[in-house]
Amino acid sequence: MTAPYASNPLHTRGRYVREEESTFRSCFQRDRDRIIHASAFRRLKHKTQVFIEHEGDYYRTRLTHSIEVAQVARTISGALQLNPELTEAVALAHDLGHTPFGHTGEDALSVLMRPYGGFDHNAQAIRIVTDLERHYADFDGLNLTWETLEGLAKHNGPVTGDIPWALEAYNAHHDLELHSYASAEAQVAAIADDVAYNHHDLHDGLRAELFSTDELAALPILNACFEEVDTKYPGLNYYRRRHEALRRFFGVLVEDVIGFAQARLMDMQPQSVDDIRAAGRTIIRFSDDVFADLKVIRSFLFDRMYRAPSVVKMRTQVTQVVEELFPYFMAHPDQLPKQWRKDVEAAQDETALARIVSDYISGMTDRFALQEHERLVGG
Repeated sequence: MTAPYASNPLHTRGRYVREEESTFRSCFQRDRDRIIHASAFRRLKHKTQVFIEHEGDYYRTRLTHSIEVAQVARTISGALQLNPELTEAVALAHDLGHTPFGHTGEDALSVLMRPYGGFDHNAQAIRIVTDLERHYADFDGLNLTWETLEGLAKHNGPVTGDIPWALEAYNAHHDLELHSYASAEAQVAAIADDVAYNHHDLHDGLRAELFSTDELAALPILNACFEEVDTKYPGLNYYRRRHEALRRFFGVLVEDVIGFAQARLMDMQPQSVDDIRAAGRTIIRFSDDVFADLKVIRSFLFDRMYRAPSVVKMRTQVTQVVEELFPYFMAHPDQLPKQWRKDVEAAQDETALARIVSDYISGMTDRFALQEHERLVGG
């Protein structure tokens, strides 16, 4: 049972390259499965969120993060009677375009690519699923449905102003209607991303001992979560205590999104997915009170985790890796793997070559980038 404003696989706008559909999987299920089997999805295993991949086996990677986002997204999608397979497909693919070394790597690559049109990880995800995954006989990319591509392009809202070149290039021949909002399923994937990283960054920061449990217990929302745990389980050991509190924090965020979305949907009474796209505002989001509290928590994480001395030191080191690999491959494109040589030969100018080098470097895992830097440039 789905709501009238849910995305119906029977009414999909289809795939860019027409192909025979499965007899036992919906088109959105098939999208999800293709994403899971993609090379770029497997590489997320060794791409980090905040910490470098080898710094600890317990820290989140882009892969574990994407799985957590998909779990949250399916829960919210089910509560709102949306299509769970489309929601999950967007959730699983949303980070495919990330560089090695998290946002640090993206920042470095963005600066290097500035003369060549820039770099944007959301646009790169589109580039990966429409071009760079080259395994199928009939097409480049994964040939995903219009709805999944729309969700990847617009899950954070309409794309206006300066459109990243990779997204603009694809949109020129397959209109994703960048000016409008995305489906409710894509909006769910976006808010699930926020829920997941707000939760697990606190968990990873505690494990890294960048802040204490007591400091965490003084933050908004979390203070009530710790009080509830202490009342129900007096004397609980510190590890279980913080886990129980963070588990409740996670639940508060999910319940807030569901409750706020249900109220907005009740008020709007949308009768189709296009009503969601034309609403002129995000429908699936946190309430104002919870959003304000999360700003305090994000500020805390920024000061105590993202700008912690150990993390800043790491950022400097890995920025140098990207800054030295890029000019090396620009000067020595013959050092790119064999499967990239035809693209290099077809490159008409320096911009085309830079975009090939950017594609290659952004697809690297943390450890492969470190290994290649050591091999080609030296420590």
